[in-house]
Amino acid sequence: MCVRRSQEALELAVKSLLRSFAIEYPREHDVGDALIFIEEKIPDYLKREISSLRSLLTELARMRGPALYGYEREGIPASEAFSKEYASKTFGDVSRLINLCAKYLERIVE
Repeated sequence: MCVRRSQEALELAVKSLLRSFAIEYPREHDVGDALIFIEEKIPDYLKREISSLRSLLTELARMRGPALYGYEREGIPASEAFSKEYASKTFGDVSRLINLCAKYLERIVE
């Protein structure tokens, strides 16, 4: 569940970021390509992370189904599909990136 919830949280954080620029994001889970529309408008601390945001969004969008359902054909439940190390690293990376998005969003709300 850590991987699935991390994916959902990062997706929503990036969609919030895009909305703050009035960018209509695609109705899909991997919205990383839409970041090109705001890359020149965001602060440097976020700009430096665009590549990380895009690659992690893509990776986690691919893992979304298996993170909830596992690999059903192979009989591998979600609880066994991902190692604790992968889940922990994913959670850490996502937390860091969400905090950067939140930092920007909090500044524009003030």
